[in-house]
Order: sequence, then C-alpha cells, then structure tokens
Amino acid sequence: MDDSGFELRGPFDARYLAFLETIPHLRPRLHRYCARMTGSVMDGEDIVQETLFQAYRKLETFDETRDLTPWLFRIAHNRCIDLLRRRKVRQQAETAALQPDIYLPPDPADPIPPQSIEHLVLALAPRERACVLLKDVFDYSLEEIAGLIDSTVGAVKAALSRGRSKLATLPRQPAAPRTPKPEASRLLHLYVERFNQRDWDGIRELATADARLLVADRYAGPLTTAPYFARYERFTTPWRLATGTVDGLPIIVALRQHDGQWTPHSLIRAHIEDNRIVRVVDYLHCPWVMDAVVSATVDPF
Repeated sequence: MDDSGFELRGPFDARYLAFLETIPHLRPRLHRYCARMTGSVMDGEDIVQETLFQAYRKLETFDETRDLTPWLFRIAHNRCIDLLRRRKVRQQAETAALQPDIYLPPDPADPIPPQSIEHLVLALAPRERACVLLKDVFDYSLEEIAGLIDSTVGAVKAALSRGRSKLATLPRQPAAPRTPKPEASRLLHLYVERFNQRDWDGIRELATADARLLVADRYAGPLTTAPYFARYERFTTPWRLATGTVDGLPIIVALRQHDGQWTPHSLIRAHIEDNRIVRVVDYLHCPWVMDAVVSATVDPF
C-alpha cells in the first residue's frame, strides 16, 4: 500500500500510480509542445487530452521500467502530425496565419524569437518544426529526438539544420486574421447572447440533437442534457461571455469581473456544421491554455 492508501496489486497499479504522478508536472510542457506544433493553444490542448486518453488505454502494455515522459511525448507528437496532415488536406489552398496580437508568449526557456515561433507553422515542415522545438525549446538530445519522432540521428541533424536556417531568414510579417463565414459568426453571437441571458433552451435550439460537449478534464457527453448550464448559473463571481479571436480564428471568451473590469478568464470553442452547433469544448479547467495566450481580441459588448 502506498502513502495515499492505494493498495498495489500488480504491475498495472504501479504503472497507474506513475501515470497519475507524472501528468500534473508534465502536462503544461506537453501543451506547450503541442500548441507550438499546431499553432493553436486550443488544438494543442485537444491533442493533450487525446494523448492522455490514448496513453491510459495502452497503460497496461507499457514497460514500467521505462520513463513515461518520452512515451507521452511520442504519442502527442504523432497526434500532432495526424492533425497537421488532416489540416493540409482540408486547407491546402489556404495560407493560414496567426493573429498578430494573439501568439504564443515569449518564454525565458525559448531561444527562438517570438516572431519565429509565430512562423513555425507557416515556414517549417512538420519534421523540421518538431526537431527545432524538441532541441531548441525542450533541450532533448539528438538521440532522444530520433526516438521521439521515430527517425535517425542523421535525419534529425538535417531537419534541425534546415529548420534553423529557415527561421533565421524569416522577416517579421503581420498576418491577416481569418474572417469567419457570416452565418457562423451570427451563430456564435447568438450563442453568446443567449448564454448571457441564461436562455438555455434557446442555446439548445442552436445545436443539433446529438451535439457533444467536452468540458476538458471534467465532462464529456451530450450537450443538450449536460449539467453544464446549471453550473455556470451557480458561479458566485460575476461572469459573461463574449465573442473574440484567438489564433486568427473566431472563439468565445469567458470573462470574469475583477475590480470593475471584465478580463478574459477562459476559452470556449464551438464547432459548427451546416449552420448548427455540433460540438462545444470548454477549457475552463485548463488554465494553462489561457496562460499560453498573451492577449485576446474580445469584441465590444
């Protein structure tokens, strides 16, 4: 039995405890990597969630004599690559760009200039991007990087050299935000308006019957029957929602009132298909997502 009273009954229990002990310390680093790989603090958190779920499902097969951290990074890296491939198929003709005033913040541990971080998604191929991040930001050795991305030391050196050379020649270019489709914009504004009015039935009318809700780290299930809305009603701190922009994409910003000022507190993303909301992801319980945003563009209200 360990200090918490958990009775160890076999190898899986030991792996499970190691998993629980590792996640709180590793999670912000995982998010930092995934956010920089995908160019989005929200996509980064979605991938972290998927990574932890996949890792837990495979935990019984994990060799407990190995370090969990490289294993989790490898899963997260592969998830990032999968997302980037899907994005390329969907948006091959689009030159996606990050919003100039919403970018991943400079970090004392980052030797890459902030403007170069903004351009990682645009300028570097996924393998180059991964090698630059893992070496110059996370300080992994060449051998460790080769293991993480399933490559060789020679290939890592080559990708690292190409990536650094490209970043060194990048000019600082302001990027234009992506304009949402008028109908999607109208739907987001309606969602925010009805949420602020506590018109929960009105919100359900905007969503499909099988719309899903994910409150990261708390709940996953149907939107229409979730206890989600009632919990917002019970908040004692004054709050409201507003539309805004993060990473050049339309987003819902949850604001809280402090000293008479409304300040961004967390982010909510609504996925829209055929002019209906099909999925809502609320990052209320993931403060590292908001911490990864220097400032958020919030529409007047």
